[in-house]
Amino acid sequence: MAPRPPWRVVLAGTAVAALGLTALSPVSAFAADTDYESENAVISQGVVESNHAGYSGTGFVNFDNVAGSYVEYSVNAAQAGTHTLTFRYANGTADNRPVKLVVDGGDKGTVDFPGTGAWTTWKTATATVQLTAGVNKVRTTATTANGGPNADKLTDTFVAPTDGEPPTAPANLKASNILPTAATFTWTAATDNVGVVRYEVNRGGNILKTVDGKTTTATVDNLTPNTAYDISVGAYDAAGNPSQQSNVVTFTTPPSDDTTPPTVPGNLRSTGVTANSVSLAWNASTDNGGTVAGYDVFQGATKVATTTSLGTTVTNLNPNTSYTFTVKARDPDGNSSAASNAVTARTSAPGGAGGIPEYDKDIAKVDLGWSVDFLPNGNALVTERDRFEVVLVTPSGQKTTLGKVPGAVGTNGEGGLLGLAISPNWASDHAIYLYHTASGDNRIVRMTYDGSTLSSTSTPVLTGIAKNRYHNGGRIKFGPDGKLYATVGDAKNSDNAQNKSSLNGKILRLNPDGSAPSDNPFYATGGNARYVWSYGHRNPQGLAWGSRGQLWAAEFGESSQDELNLIQKGGNFGWPSCEGTQGSCSGFIAPKKTWPTSQAGPSGLEIVNDWIYIAGVTGEQMFATQINSAGTGIGTVSTLFSGRWGRLRSVTKSPDGGLWLTSTNNDKNGGTPSVLDNVIVRLKFPGGSTPGDFKLTSSAFADNATIPDKYTCAGDGTAGQDPSPPLGWGASTGAKAYAIVFADVANSGNKLHWAIWDVPAATKSLPEGLGAGYTVPNQGGAKQKAMGSGANAQKFFGPCPGGSSHPYTFTLYALNTATVPGLSSSSTMAQIETAIKGASTANVVLRGKSSAAA
Repeated sequence: MAPRPPWRVVLAGTAVAALGLTALSPVSAFAADTDYESENAVISQGVVESNHAGYSGTGFVNFDNVAGSYVEYSVNAAQAGTHTLTFRYANGTADNRPVKLVVDGGDKGTVDFPGTGAWTTWKTATATVQLTAGVNKVRTTATTANGGPNADKLTDTFVAPTDGEPPTAPANLKASNILPTAATFTWTAATDNVGVVRYEVNRGGNILKTVDGKTTTATVDNLTPNTAYDISVGAYDAAGNPSQQSNVVTFTTPPSDDTTPPTVPGNLRSTGVTANSVSLAWNASTDNGGTVAGYDVFQGATKVATTTSLGTTVTNLNPNTSYTFTVKARDPDGNSSAASNAVTARTSAPGGAGGIPEYDKDIAKVDLGWSVDFLPNGNALVTERDRFEVVLVTPSGQKTTLGKVPGAVGTNGEGGLLGLAISPNWASDHAIYLYHTASGDNRIVRMTYDGSTLSSTSTPVLTGIAKNRYHNGGRIKFGPDGKLYATVGDAKNSDNAQNKSSLNGKILRLNPDGSAPSDNPFYATGGNARYVWSYGHRNPQGLAWGSRGQLWAAEFGESSQDELNLIQKGGNFGWPSCEGTQGSCSGFIAPKKTWPTSQAGPSGLEIVNDWIYIAGVTGEQMFATQINSAGTGIGTVSTLFSGRWGRLRSVTKSPDGGLWLTSTNNDKNGGTPSVLDNVIVRLKFPGGSTPGDFKLTSSAFADNATIPDKYTCAGDGTAGQDPSPPLGWGASTGAKAYAIVFADVANSGNKLHWAIWDVPAATKSLPEGLGAGYTVPNQGGAKQKAMGSGANAQKFFGPCPGGSSHPYTFTLYALNTATVPGLSSSSTMAQIETAIKGASTANVVLRGKSSAAA
C-alpha cells in the first residue's frame, strides 16, 4: 500500500454549521481528556503500522487506498452533551482526501484533510459533536480512492455547558467608617441563575478589592488621604460573566494628621530644548505617609505645570531666551516640600515646525468632548459623551448643536456617545459613523450629515458589543485602506480579550457597510472573529497610523501599566495574562512604551509627521514622541501641558496644520451634562500657521521636513498615482480662488509634478488622497493635471527622485479669478503654471524633502 494522507478536520464557523455540528463556544470548564489509540479501534481496509516516527501508543492506522476504508472508535462518554473530538494524524502528500464523520450512525458531514508536509509530521484537528452518556461509535470513512490519513489517535474532551447569563447588579452600595486611608462598603447581594462567586470593589474601572460571592461587605484599607473616590461593586459568576455595576458612592477621604512635607525633589535638570520649549526631569521625592501626590513646576514664582510624573515639558517659550525653573513635591494632605535646585535652560534659535506643539488659543467650551473629526471645509464635528449630541464647531469657535444620536444612553461611567469618524467619501455619501452605548450593548451606527442637517435616525453598522460601566473602548477611525477600525474594551470581563468569538477586548476592522473584510486575520473562523484585527486588549482607545501605514494604539492598564502598542495584524497583546510588561508575558506582543497607570491613562492618539501625540486622562497631561527611523519603536517621550486643562481625552490634527485637544473633566458618575465646563483648545507648531494666516501647511509633515513615503512612489513602488497629502491654508484677502503647484526644485530646477487650480475661495483645505480626474471629485469644480500620461496625468504625482534627497515645493497661489482662463485637459504643465502665475495676487511655499524611489 502507498502512504496515505492524514485527516484534517476543519470544522470552524460556517463549515461547522453546514455539517450540522455544534460550533465550539467559550467554555467555563473541561472534563479530563480521554485518549483512544487508533490501533485499538475497529479497522476496515487498513493496517496498523509503525514505520513513521512520532506516533503515540504502539503504532498508527494506514488506510487502504480505497473509498469506504474506515476506523471506528468506541468513545465512552462519562457525560452527555457537547464533546470535542481531536484527531492526531499525518499526511505526507499534497492530496486532499475527504473523510466522512459518523457518530452512532448519524452523518456529521464530509470534511477535507490536506497534507501535513511529511509522514513524520503529526498535527491535530478537531470536531465538536454531541455524544450520549456511555459508549458512542465514532466512525471516520474514506470517501475517495485515495483512502484516508495515517490515524494516530482520537482524544475526547467533554465541554461543560456555557453559562451565558450574568448576575444582576449588586444594589444599595453604601460607604461607612471613612478614614484617611480606609473605608467600609456594604451592598445588597446580586442574584444569578447558577451562583455568584465573587464581588469586585472598583474605582474608575480598577479593582481595589475582591471578596467571595457569599460576602457583601468589604473594608478597603489602601486609600489615600484627602482624595476623591467614586466606588462601585460588580458581581461575577463561575463562568466569568460580569454583572453591570452597582450604584456609585462618592466621597473624599479626610486629611490625615500628617504635617510633614515630602523630601525635596533632587537633581532637577534640563533634558532638552527647542525654540519654544524646555524639557525637565528630576528624581523622586519620598513622604513619611508613603504617598507623593504630585509635583509642581515653577518658572520663577509662577506655577507652570502640575504632574504625577518625574518630568514635564514647558512650552510657549520664546526662542534664544533663558528660563529658570524649580520643582516642589506635595503629599495628599497639601504639605509641600521646599524648592528643588534651580536649573536655567536656554531655548534654541527659531527653526521649522518641530514636534513639540504649543498652546495657540481656546476654540470652544463643550460638555465632554470625547471625539473630534474634521469635514473637508475645515469645520469639525464633536461628540458630547453624556449629552449624546453631535456639535458642529468652526475654527473660530462657533458652535451649532446638530442633534442627539438616537438610542444613545450612558452607563454612569465610561459609556455614552463616544467615537466619531467622518466617511472618507463624505462629499458624496454624507455619512458619519458613531460608536455609542445603547440599552443592551455598545454599537457602531451610521448617520448622515449633509452640511446643514443631521439625520434623525441611525443605521446599525455593528451591534452586540458588550457594555459595562467601565472598559467600553470607543474610538473609531478610518484607516489608509478605507476600512473602519474600532477599539473595544473588555467590558469588565477580562476573559473576553482572549476569546476571538467575543467582540470585546479587541481592535476591530470592518467595511463601511458593516461587513467583515475577507482579508481580516480570522475571517475564515467565522462569527465575530471575522472582525478581529488584534486581541488581548483591556481597554484600548487611541488609534492612528504613521507614514509607513503602521497602526499605533493607546491602552489603559489595570493597576500597574498603561501601554502604547504598535499593532500587528492578528496580534495578541496579552491581557489578562500580561499587563504592559508585567505578568505572564511570554509569547505576547510587548508594548513600545509603558507608563504607571497613575501618570498616563492614554486615550486619544494622533500622529503628525511620525510624531505621536497622546491625550492622558488620569495623568492630566499630553505625551509627545517620535517614531524611530526604522518604524519599530519610539524616541524620548515629552510630557506636555501637565495639569493645565485636567483630564485630556482626544487629540486630533486639524486641516490648518494644528492640533485640537479636548478635556473631559467631571466625567465620572455620568458627568455634568448640564454644564459646559470642558474645553477644546488649538495647539500650534513653531513656524506653523494660525487660522487667518496666508500660509500653506500639511498635517502630514512640517515645513522643510521629509514628505512621508505614503505620498511618494515608495508607497506602492510605482511612479505616479500616489495619494496626495492633506493641505491647509489661511485666507488671502480678496482671493477669488486658489491654486497649488507641486514641483521638484533640485539643482535650481523646476520639474512640475502636479497642479490643482480653480479651488473655490471658501475652501481652506484639501483632504488626503484626492480622487482622480481632470475635474477633481468633490472639490467644487477644481481642476488638476500631473506629469506623465494616461491615468498618471489625472492624479497627484508624488516625489520619485530615485536616490539623493531632493527638495520639493508646494506653492499656494491666491487667484484674482474664480476660473483660470485658457486651460484645458490638454494643456501642458508649463502652460498651467504660467496661467496660474498670471492670475495670482500672492503666493506662499511649503517645502518638503524626499529620497523615495520606485
